Amino acid sequence: MNLALLGYELTDAYKGLVDPGGGGDPNAPQLPGLFADNRTATFSAVYQVYGWDWGCNCRGALITDPEVTMAGLAVTPGETIHVPDSGYTIGGGYEVLVLYATPERITLKYTPDDHVIRGYTLHVENICVEPRLLALYQSWNEAGRGRLPALRAGQAFGRARGNEIGVVIRDTGAFMDPRSGKDWWQGR
Repeated sequence: MNLALLGYELTDAYKGLVDPGGGGDPNAPQLPGLFADNRTATFSAVYQVYGWDWGCNCRGALITDPEVTMAGLAVTPGETIHVPDSGYTIGGGYEVLVLYATPERITLKYTPDDHVIRGYTLHVENICVEPRLLALYQSWNEAGRGRLPALRAGQAFGRARGNEIGVVIRDTGAFMDPRSGKDWWQGR
């Protein structure tokens, strides 16, 4: 759940929306919701995330399929970053669980499960996680993770630290292409 353990490398793939073909999920998280103005992001950079080698329990090779596994999205420093809406709910009007948080990154899960095995997972890098949310996550994590913080669609969870945030989306554990217009940027 900690993307920093994997790491990532800049790639020279296309910096914009792509159409990978195939069907899409009409309920997938919509990444324009990361921004208060619900905009289609400007892709400032694209990256490949390293995989995990369970044989040695260590970082593996770069994931090359899809060719982009993290998008660098242009932001204004200090801009609020929000929970993207989806057609899913975890109950009680909540959209996501906070599976992992540090002062500069967060992992959100679109199911009530404390794992990335099923459903959508969103990693957001290079943000200042809202301090009260971070403190709540840390407290509940240290208490054994019997509870985790939950957030509503559109709720702000942090602010951009610089001119770019990194965004990774996973489905059932697999890293997806965050540039996919048919999935994460529908109607754009």
